[in-house]
Amino acid sequence: MRWTGIGAVFLVGLLVCCGGTEMPAASDSPQWDPFLDTVQTQTLHFFLKTADSTTGLSPDRWPSPSPSSIAAVGFALTSYPIAAESGLITRADAAERVRKVLRFLWMLPQGAESDGTAGYKGLFYHFVAMSTGLRVWHCELSTIDTGLLMAGALFCQSYFDSTDPAESEIRRLADSLYRRIDWVWAMDGAPGIRLGWYPGRGFVQDTWTGYDEAMILYILALGSPTYPVPETSWAHYTSTYLWATYQGQEFISFGPLFGHQYSHCWIDFRGIRDSYLRTRGIDYFENSRRATASQRAYAIANPSGFAGYADSIWGLTACDGPRDVVLHLQGRERRFQTYAARGASVDWVNDDGTIAPTAAGGSLAFCPELSIPALRAMRNRHGERLFREFGFADAFNMTFITPATPEGWYDPDYIGIDQGPIVLMSENLRTGLVWETMKKNPYIVRGLKRAGFSGGWLQN
Repeated sequence: MRWTGIGAVFLVGLLVCCGGTEMPAASDSPQWDPFLDTVQTQTLHFFLKTADSTTGLSPDRWPSPSPSSIAAVGFALTSYPIAAESGLITRADAAERVRKVLRFLWMLPQGAESDGTAGYKGLFYHFVAMSTGLRVWHCELSTIDTGLLMAGALFCQSYFDSTDPAESEIRRLADSLYRRIDWVWAMDGAPGIRLGWYPGRGFVQDTWTGYDEAMILYILALGSPTYPVPETSWAHYTSTYLWATYQGQEFISFGPLFGHQYSHCWIDFRGIRDSYLRTRGIDYFENSRRATASQRAYAIANPSGFAGYADSIWGLTACDGPRDVVLHLQGRERRFQTYAARGASVDWVNDDGTIAPTAAGGSLAFCPELSIPALRAMRNRHGERLFREFGFADAFNMTFITPATPEGWYDPDYIGIDQGPIVLMSENLRTGLVWETMKKNPYIVRGLKRAGFSGGWLQN
């Protein structure tokens, strides 16, 4: 067994009532649940078996043909050491997989041209070809997706700490890739970081303002030793926070659960606070726990009457959906979507009856007493239609009943950025591996401190 004692800290407070919504009792050791081991192992195989054998890049989705999502590569990089710790592969195999990816990324051409490059100013395009690493789909140079990629690279930089030549090269490559990124250029004179840039068109005018998945982006940009953004950029990010009560929970509002999860996949926010949350008396971990509990309460209330929602079947986030279509079902008009950000919050609801297992899986570290029963219920109720070769398919919808889908819609695909949080957060629940490793990274520590975080483990 590879369990450590750190998982025990999650048992404290698991029986606390969430805003009047009754919570199921926590087991003595939720992080040791053998079902969770099955989920994590099968989900890890998504990254182990779908990466390109030559470039090492991971697909955006599978089995449908797709390019690589650079953010999915960040999750894959983090998954390989987890696979080594679990005994699925050796540490040497994990190191070789990481080295292959980082070498390939470092050698890819960068430039302002619209074709024939993988990125510019150290940042990468959102989607690149699996076999060449070059830009596809006329997509944007993505600041957040580059951030998620670099979170994985810096995790590997801190994890592979031996004098072995492969591990030494990993550290050098990760450092070079990170130092090359011109985060100041990505601000384009704005008070915060722009969402993206297109060759020939310039920057997307919006900047990242919270609350959303971009916490990790700002922390990386603040921690840069070469192109650090000003400390005031964090105040810009937090300036649009909405603190409100929803479904019996009081927290910073953001509808889709991925925004409450992605940054937490790599950073342990327990006990550390910025200036905003110091005035609220909680940390970002607790904020995400409350957001998760609100989603379960929303599913129980089920205001739109979608089929299949229950106290153990819940979870709205960005995910696939059945079709972009309006259908009349059981006397009601229902509007469905394909891939979209779904969520429920005090200021924004987008719900078409589509549930994504990653919404519960990405909250495993926050609410194991909610997430594990939810994942178990999804598998028990939907069986191999939903839980297949690489764990949970991306999404399902029990309201979408058509002649072609008489039992409801089940996604044929897995999506890399939705598989990743299941792997990382189950590991953080059980061993704390990702969190503890990232605490050793000086760039992450510097970024947090420049953002104004203090307390907890940052005092060490």
